[in-house]
Amino acid sequence: MAILIDSGKRVLVQGITGREAMARLPLMLEYGTRVVGGCTPGRGGTQVEGLPVFNSVREAVAQLGPLDVSCLFVPGPQVKPAALEAIDAGVPLLVLIADRVPLYDVLEIVEAAERAGASFIGPNTIGVISPGKAVLGMIGGSAQTARSLFHHGPVGVVARSGGLSASAGYYLCRAGLGVSTIVHVGGDSVVGMALPQVARLFQADPETRVIVVLGEIGGSQEERVAEMMAVGEITKPVIAYVGGRSARPGTRYSHAGAIIEGSRGTWQNKVDALRAAGARVVESFGDLAAAVESV
Repeated sequence: MAILIDSGKRVLVQGITGREAMARLPLMLEYGTRVVGGCTPGRGGTQVEGLPVFNSVREAVAQLGPLDVSCLFVPGPQVKPAALEAIDAGVPLLVLIADRVPLYDVLEIVEAAERAGASFIGPNTIGVISPGKAVLGMIGGSAQTARSLFHHGPVGVVARSGGLSASAGYYLCRAGLGVSTIVHVGGDSVVGMALPQVARLFQADPETRVIVVLGEIGGSQEERVAEMMAVGEITKPVIAYVGGRSARPGTRYSHAGAIIEGSRGTWQNKVDALRAAGARVVESFGDLAAAVESV
């Protein structure tokens, strides 16, 4: 079983005729993702990789039937109208790849998604992969590379860092463990599904036996995971790594969402909260696979 994506989910690509989508679509198709079409305003009636292109998401739904996921490969300033269009058309899950999406645009997407009962990953995400089943976004780079790097196993990985998410998957698979799904929630200060929401999905997934949480300074996502563990909402073993140990207050660490503000969002606070709740926190990323193997 996989969370969020598998080979049966019907996927639409918004911005399918753009440069980024054209570069990533072969990965998704060759890996087994069931992409059924795409849309770009004004390009309806054409084809990309043999897939029909529509002028709008509603037109795509009318012609193709219900969709499970829309993967948005559009520039940051265009993400809000594209996302709202997909939500309005009834798509239940969106993956927002672009970075530099204006903060207030994301807040409007959050509000619209909540009203419609929809969810989204990102923005500023490299996507989601369920090894051997399907991929959304760009994890792995190519289908051949993704197949060689990742294989199915009992470890669910959720990360705030795209680089760490892919690296963790690689090292866990090289150690013979394998992963059920890798989810990069995105590096911005406001994202759709954050670490706690994805951890909840892993908790409910019968094939995920261990949850790996890759956090970083800034925000409170890691502390919220700890709170869920403390009240028994998360009972599976949690192995965590938190980046940014040496960062000082006011320093931005890699991502827009990774910034310490006063005493809020510090490395120590996150590590203390996770350990107090029962998580095993490794201080070196290189120790991650061994820690997972030990449980």
